[in-house]
Amino acid sequence: MKPGDKVVCTNDKFPGIKTDQLIREGEIYTVRWAGTFTHYVDGTFFGVKLAEIDRGADNDSDGFGYDDMPFRADRFRTVVQPKVEKQIEETV
Repeated sequence: MKPGDKVVCTNDKFPGIKTDQLIREGEIYTVRWAGTFTHYVDGTFFGVKLAEIDRGADNDSDGFGYDDMPFRADRFRTVVQPKVEKQIEETV
């Protein structure tokens, strides 16, 4: 995954977290940032930030104090655009 890629959410479940995390399974989003992120509880993971969502400051009771923390990339899969096949017209 890289910035500009379209991705679809495959997992919007956050067990034990009460705050709405804003992503919805089946919805398509655009990656605006992708890279390695280190979280002091979850460790290091490959994450993505989405153009459609700014998570803002993570300072509520469920929060960890990060600003616009990325989502784990494994919650999404890249949307594959279908290949367009050329049709060749046959002249008889």
